[in-house]
Amino acid sequence: MSPLTFLDVQAAYNELRAEIDAAISAVNERGWYVLGEECIAFESEFASYTNADHCVGVGNGLDALHLSMRALGIGAGDEVIVPSNTFIATWLAVSMCDATPVPVEPIESTYNIDPELIAAHITANTKAIVPVHLYGQPAAMEAIMELAHAHGLAVLDDAAQAQGARCSGRPVGSLADITAWSFYPGKNLGALGDGGAITTNDAALADRLRALANYGSHEKYVHEERGVNSRLDEIQAAALRVKLRHLDDWNERRRVVARTYSTAFEALPLGLPTHPDWAEPVWHQYVVRHPQRDQLQERLAAAGIPTMIHYPTPPHLRSAYSDLGYGPGAFTISEHLHAEVLSLPIGPHQQPSDTRSVVDAVIEAVGSLSQQSHWAGKKRGAAAPSLTQRATSGET
Repeated sequence: MSPLTFLDVQAAYNELRAEIDAAISAVNERGWYVLGEECIAFESEFASYTNADHCVGVGNGLDALHLSMRALGIGAGDEVIVPSNTFIATWLAVSMCDATPVPVEPIESTYNIDPELIAAHITANTKAIVPVHLYGQPAAMEAIMELAHAHGLAVLDDAAQAQGARCSGRPVGSLADITAWSFYPGKNLGALGDGGAITTNDAALADRLRALANYGSHEKYVHEERGVNSRLDEIQAAALRVKLRHLDDWNERRRVVARTYSTAFEALPLGLPTHPDWAEPVWHQYVVRHPQRDQLQERLAAAGIPTMIHYPTPPHLRSAYSDLGYGPGAFTISEHLHAEVLSLPIGPHQQPSDTRSVVDAVIEAVGSLSQQSHWAGKKRGAAAPSLTQRATSGET
């Protein structure tokens, strides 16, 4: 029996081997590898899937964010509101435009940016708000869009982890002014290498994006502005077209694993992911929280259960952003989250027996840590606080 992997990317190809091989073979037979019919077809199909009017394929998710910001006119002197709790790519895209990222703390229970905290960070220099649908959990887009419209701001949502997610029944990808996607192989919709896309209902934005991603040109050797080379190639588009047809089924398989985990862990002293009734997550990651996260990870590793930490350090504490002057304690919610989060294995090809192994190992490890904390507390004269006690006492 092969050991459990955190995410079996190869299994996606194995399931669709005949379809993917045929699609790639067709590209090779045509001999057209960039800006051809596969990319055009994928853009049309993905736009339809997300209920957007336009889709522009690009080279990767960071390019999707960066080019979207450029298309919105974001540049030097502008401020862009971003989550304090996110992967650094969200911030990097802002910096690539010579703008300044302005961090806002998340709602602790959902990990996503808190709409109620955004208004206090809006200034005369604010140009846009960039919510992230972290771990495949949709951000509160209705509240964010209402706030943005009231202040005349653009909204670019980072949907790198949210292919197929919905807000109040509406698909992510057509909720904001513009949406950036990543098709890195580990995503719910993953290419065979890097890839990305941008969706929007704004024809003018889509037109400018096509030029920006193609050296600033609509017509060969006619360059209207300083663009970049960021194009979704034909082989990646062909593979993505095949996988897109299976995405909803794969997301449902992830939901089955997530429901199994949540039911099994309900009584444990373990922070579990939650979502509002209007949110339909796609469970890119299943992220739990524990005050002894590192010890929990070690125990699970010893039991043969691979885990990951998404992410060990918030962007404001990385050396790349030391110039902004934030230090420890600047964003306490994010800092506590990053110290406690642990991602468990989840994926559309995870076998029920593997899920059961994860469940058993987590129950055993958390129980062991709880017992250890209890006895350590008794030796000190008091029991260690539970997650609930820590939350109510202000220790998060």
